[in-house]
Amino acid sequence: MADREALIASVALLKRNLMAAPFERAFAEQAALEAANDPTKTGTLLPLHYRAEEAIYILPAPDRVTVVFSTRFEEETDQVFGRVFLQEFVDARRQPSIQNAPQVLYSSREPPLEIRGVPGLDHGDQVGYVTFVLFPRHFQHPDVRAVTISHVQLFRDYLHYHIKCSKAYMHSRMRFRVAEFLKVLNRAKPEHSERERKTASGRTFRRA
Repeated sequence: MADREALIASVALLKRNLMAAPFERAFAEQAALEAANDPTKTGTLLPLHYRAEEAIYILPAPDRVTVVFSTRFEEETDQVFGRVFLQEFVDARRQPSIQNAPQVLYSSREPPLEIRGVPGLDHGDQVGYVTFVLFPRHFQHPDVRAVTISHVQLFRDYLHYHIKCSKAYMHSRMRFRVAEFLKVLNRAKPEHSERERKTASGRTFRRA
């Protein structure tokens, strides 16, 4: 029974574990760079192309591991919502209650310095770059490392989920407001009480 549950869990986490490999390599390289005690050295940039036009770039350094997401918004409304959400990530990091969270940076169109030399990067209005700076406290302990990898991987899904929920909420509020306006207009219509007309013989007169 235990082997069966372990097999089910491993199959369910297959994608997560495959995408975790570059993170594990970057964390190991960061430890080696820290032990070398040479702050001028940086590790190997590890690209993870998990979608057709989007990627994750992981760069280890002696004191940190930088994770850069390139995210693409196809619709114009998604671009607006995405910028608002991503800017809020940057601003929320300044709150005292979450000072231990990874540092978050956002740049629209222009890629950050860590990946500026990568060929083929898009600079259009549809593209944004989100940078997470992970410090050793975010990945030195094995349990914390596993949680960090899982959460960082799901960032794009988390972002687009909330964009879609926000759009759905706004559409529902717009439909509700339109229905309320129609009720007001219907109540404002004057009632036309048409008097019944009869012919000389007493029959009701109806227009053809």
